Amino acid sequence: MAKTTQGDAPDNFPKGLSNPARRALAGAGYSSLEQLAGVSEAEIKALHGIGPNAIKQLQQALAEKGLAFAKKAK
Repeated sequence: MAKTTQGDAPDNFPKGLSNPARRALAGAGYSSLEQLAGVSEAEIKALHGIGPNAIKQLQQALAEKGLAFAKKAK
């Protein structure tokens, strides 16, 4: 079985997003930026593998699509 790398991942997360961050998001059931718009930044930060750099990249990618993290946790 071929190993998935960040270049061929079937998601629309930023290309520079680290593999641990991608695995953390996938493990939590997130596969698109649009899904993250319904989740608070605090919830994403709590995932193991998501650090300050990943948060910054995700915020920027969301902003480019006119989206942002939810204001409060569900």
